[in-house]
Amino acid sequence: MVYVTFLICFLAAVAVTPLVRKLAIRIGATDLPNARKVHKKIMPRMGGLAIYLAFIIGMLIMWPDSSFTLPLIIGSVIIIITGVLDDMYSLSPRVKIVAHFFAALVIVNSGISVTFINLPFNGVLHLYWLSIPLTLLWIMGITNAINLIDGLDGLAVGVSSIVLLTIAGLSLTEGNFFVFTVSAILLGSTLGFLPYNFHPAKIFMGDTGSYFLGYIISVLALLGFKNVTLFSLVVPIILLAVPISDTLFAIIRRLVNRKPLTAPDKSHLHHCLLRYGFTQSQTVVLIYGMSAMFALAAILFSTSTLLGSLLIIVSVMLVIELVVEGVGLVSANYKPLLNTYKRLLSMAKVK
Repeated sequence: MVYVTFLICFLAAVAVTPLVRKLAIRIGATDLPNARKVHKKIMPRMGGLAIYLAFIIGMLIMWPDSSFTLPLIIGSVIIIITGVLDDMYSLSPRVKIVAHFFAALVIVNSGISVTFINLPFNGVLHLYWLSIPLTLLWIMGITNAINLIDGLDGLAVGVSSIVLLTIAGLSLTEGNFFVFTVSAILLGSTLGFLPYNFHPAKIFMGDTGSYFLGYIISVLALLGFKNVTLFSLVVPIILLAVPISDTLFAIIRRLVNRKPLTAPDKSHLHHCLLRYGFTQSQTVVLIYGMSAMFALAAILFSTSTLLGSLLIIVSVMLVIELVVEGVGLVSANYKPLLNTYKRLLSMAKVK
């Protein structure tokens, strides 16, 4: 039944997206080009509404038997309303943060939270009063991380699809039917929307879609992997390495340059790759490849021994740092690892 519902969600997104496109143009939910954005013409946004409607159709068909189903839908309604209003009227960051906080609070109130962290050698670190703030921070952080990478045609929805496919696969092996079902339903919805969003896009996902995908993925990560890995939440952190690292280094970049954290810029990963000379499609496919590589690392991590897990973590961190320095994600001069390598190489040549 899940696979049939997956197909229904896919077809629903394919059918609904053109209607949402017409609606977005009619109500003025459009994205104007400017110096920071890549597109050169007015584009309808709010395409995430099509993903959401297809998702809701799938949830109504399946209605996964869980106490978390209704809170997830209620929280997503808050996210969607906020996203639609933002796509229409450009809400202030403060308003959006408050809305995201309440959407995250709905999930925490339903009983979902990170209460402990598994440590090596059967150790457990109980979080006590930190449990709720860290859970809220996780949900709000991932919700906004997906939004920050939504800068090129098909980028955020494609990366989200890779993440959802991996979550669905891992949850199926763990016997977590709820997470598998919701992941499959949302995956069908995103794949049905992707043909309209890939370059050259006919409609943008908008904040409606990016916030919604980030929100659902953050909750699925909490439900799917908090107790099945050596280090709690390490699997979804590796899996979401592209949006998390892009967001983290965006914060660092703005702190270094003494700019507000909410200030937009044109130095995200996709911007840096475009400056390197890659086309839009090449950049998107390249980031898809990075996401797939991290997804594979997350799968290997979930089945590895302690030593293997540590090697995977070190390898992932090394790859991220090399990408950051190579493309200038912090700044053109930030290259500590590459500069150290060059110095060691020159010293070896002298000897």
